[in-house]
Amino acid sequence: MGLNGISGILNAPGEIPWEVVLLFFGAGLLFVFLWGKKTGGLAKFTTLDLIYIGMGAAFAVVWEFYIGAFLGKFIPPNPFFGIGYTGRLIALLIVAGLVRKVGVGMVAMFIFNLLSDLISYGFSGEPMYFLYEMLTYGLMMDIVIAIAGKNLFGIRSPSRKPSTGKGKIEANKNSGSPGLFSNIPAVYLAAIEGITIGVFWAVPEPLFYSGFIAPFLYGGVVDWGAILFGIVAFIPTAIIVGAIGGLITLRIVKAVGQ
Repeated sequence: MGLNGISGILNAPGEIPWEVVLLFFGAGLLFVFLWGKKTGGLAKFTTLDLIYIGMGAAFAVVWEFYIGAFLGKFIPPNPFFGIGYTGRLIALLIVAGLVRKVGVGMVAMFIFNLLSDLISYGFSGEPMYFLYEMLTYGLMMDIVIAIAGKNLFGIRSPSRKPSTGKGKIEANKNSGSPGLFSNIPAVYLAAIEGITIGVFWAVPEPLFYSGFIAPFLYGGVVDWGAILFGIVAFIPTAIIVGAIGGLITLRIVKAVGQ
């Protein structure tokens, strides 16, 4: 048995090469920070941002382990729908819509994993689960935020515009571009970006967990047929939940006055 439950197996049959995983994580991080800087999605978190992130991650944990676990008793296990996934996705879509800054996905998933370990899982296998949650679910959400810039879900983030002097020059320099899809009506953009994040979130568990994290931690044989079926089977739910979550987010963000 390896350190903290990590066997460190890199040659399990069918396992994704660690170089491919490292390349994806590295390229993804580089993209979100560089592109987020270009579009204006890269900015410091405020105290209010951190409150939103903490509350959203905490609610996602409550949903996953209590509300979702209770409701799951009435839904037979199946590869097409996950009640825990549904609540977590919608909760963190709302957080992303309220904050709209690169890093919100990774920070939220860090808090989610920390609270999950504290109340349920323990810390066996760490830090692999932190890396898994942050650099799959969190990073994929941040990729969409980076591309959308200040126009995530069609919600424009106002920039401070000092009237004269150096402050005005600095504000314009740091304001970023309006985003690639700023001309699309907000309701359509919210649905499209919600669907995109939802579909992205259908991938990590079957692909990254089953294809690398699980065999790295515990060994075994990777079943690529099951991985591909898991992704394809879950995409319809991801599309529906993502669209609904995006529209709910747009409604809530408008309701709080942003």
